[in-house]
Amino acid sequence: MQQATLSRELRILMLEDTPTDAELMAHELRKANIDFISKRVETRAAFILALAEFQPDIVLSDYQLPDFDGLAALQIVRRDYPHIPVIMVTGALSDIDAVELLHLGARDYVLKDRLARLASAVQQALSAEQGIRARKAAEREVRIAEEKYRTLFVEASDGIVLIDDTGLIVQCNPEFERQTGRTQAQLMQTRIWELRPAGQRELAESKFREIWGAGTGGTSELALQTPGGEIVPVEFRTTAISIGDKRYLQSISRDISEHVKHEAQINKLNRALRTLSACNVALVRAQTEDELFHSICRHIVEIGGYRLSWIGLSEDDEQKTVRPVAHSGFEEGYLESLHISWADNERGRGPTGRAIRSGQPVYSQNIPTDPAFAPWREDALARGYASSLALPLINEGKTFGALNIYAAEANAFGSAEISLLKELAGDTAYGIVTLRTRAERDRAREDALLSAAHLRKVFEQTISAIALTLEKRDPYTAGHQQRVANLATAIATEMGLPQQQIEGIYLGSLLHNIGTVSVPAEILNRPSKLTELQFALVKQHSLTGFEIVKDIPFPWPVADMVLQHHERMDGSGYPQGLAGEQIMLEARIIAVADVLEAMRAYRPYRPAKHLDEAFVMLEQGSGTLFDPAVVDACVRIMRNGEFSLEETK
Repeated sequence: MQQATLSRELRILMLEDTPTDAELMAHELRKANIDFISKRVETRAAFILALAEFQPDIVLSDYQLPDFDGLAALQIVRRDYPHIPVIMVTGALSDIDAVELLHLGARDYVLKDRLARLASAVQQALSAEQGIRARKAAEREVRIAEEKYRTLFVEASDGIVLIDDTGLIVQCNPEFERQTGRTQAQLMQTRIWELRPAGQRELAESKFREIWGAGTGGTSELALQTPGGEIVPVEFRTTAISIGDKRYLQSISRDISEHVKHEAQINKLNRALRTLSACNVALVRAQTEDELFHSICRHIVEIGGYRLSWIGLSEDDEQKTVRPVAHSGFEEGYLESLHISWADNERGRGPTGRAIRSGQPVYSQNIPTDPAFAPWREDALARGYASSLALPLINEGKTFGALNIYAAEANAFGSAEISLLKELAGDTAYGIVTLRTRAERDRAREDALLSAAHLRKVFEQTISAIALTLEKRDPYTAGHQQRVANLATAIATEMGLPQQQIEGIYLGSLLHNIGTVSVPAEILNRPSKLTELQFALVKQHSLTGFEIVKDIPFPWPVADMVLQHHERMDGSGYPQGLAGEQIMLEARIIAVADVLEAMRAYRPYRPAKHLDEAFVMLEQGSGTLFDPAVVDACVRIMRNGEFSLEETK
């Protein structure tokens, strides 16, 4: 057997426990020029696995194995893989056993002492299997052809009709009968164009003549009319065919009523989705309720394609009035005539009132016949409204209004569309509540800011009053605290500190000398140099000031600023002898501002220093007494004219 008989190498599965016997079988097959690959197994489990994974074309099975036998192997193959032929290759086999094996489905058997006939047995078995497969395939093709005719014509889901050269229907299937609402007997007395609506028949006849003359076909969508007047949209595919010596037109008609309905519904849902999307954008952008109301109504009409949309809010007055607040579309005074209530009375039993009371969508699918719409029917029909939908606007379980939508056609609102519009109403209600909450929050924030500003002003005035009181005890330092505060604020701003920190520095500067309240006035105003004891008393003012303000709940570390403003970078300051980064930045800034202002002011024990002289002294102390970054910022704003101590006096 040559390789050409298969699309791939012959795959032979050998169930054989003796390797030498397997090799002898392979040798005989190669002698016959059979191109193959083989796999040898000995156990039941290995045999079953090889059938699934190796996928043999033929099985050569020993009859007797230690734990398995050829009969069991044959039964497995016939049960699970009936298309695989099995040849028994055995050392000895009685005639009775041989007949039983063949009866059970073995293609042949070969004795091991006669392996010379193994190749021909394999070829015959495969040839027989191919013949069986070919016969079954042919039988299957005939059966398929018969079933195909039945499926395509008798049981086809599309209508099939055969038309002669006069346009007369000569044959049709049951589906075409259903589409046209006529029996086959009736149809075979009818010309094809007579199935069209009356106004389209002449054109349909002309089109038929054109197709017949051209001998071609095509696809078109058209309408059939039943005897009862129902219009059925169909898709017609027409082909010219010949049967014997006669020509016909064969048309396959597909009822596309559901398709047309689904397409219309999909279009409506797409419009509803686009409306929902546009309204959600409006929800984000709207700054006021009025802007939101009008945007929602406008999008519903312009994008959704509805005839009218309006929003009404439920009032808590005695009549339970529904007050229209926005609308869009063809209205023509309709809202003025509504007088809708959400009470359970005649003017509250329409869609809007019921939606507000129930908290559920309420629709009128046919305004001309809906009894609940009686109070408004005449005005609605005059404006072309055929159906309406009312959607409640709800917040935290309480309905506060309704979104109303009117359509020009009856039965305009399907369940899927209502679901989307219900989502729109929910988003609208959320937007309204959000805007109201935002407005309330803005009012509260504004009130809080005004209150905070007032308290801040009172607070600063109180601090200034305290500083002024201190200065009254020492007329030579009048205005010192304020000038230091202004300069320290300017330095901190130049250094780019946060506004919150700058505000703390300002207040700390106003209070930096509050501890001098404990120093006798005669020492503060002494025109000569202080004694060592007197200077020791003066130095106590930092600690005293700290004790005075430490329990005040400032939002800034004001007490530490007061305590540290006489500390120096090299540790030579007081009262704690802090050095470098141990001194808080705010205190380092106040220290420079305090020293510069003091040098520029007249004192009874020395004259005021010139600004350049003061700069020299600051720069000489930069890094040892004062923070270099603070000194640089101070000198920079003073030299650039950005700040002047004289302007703050």
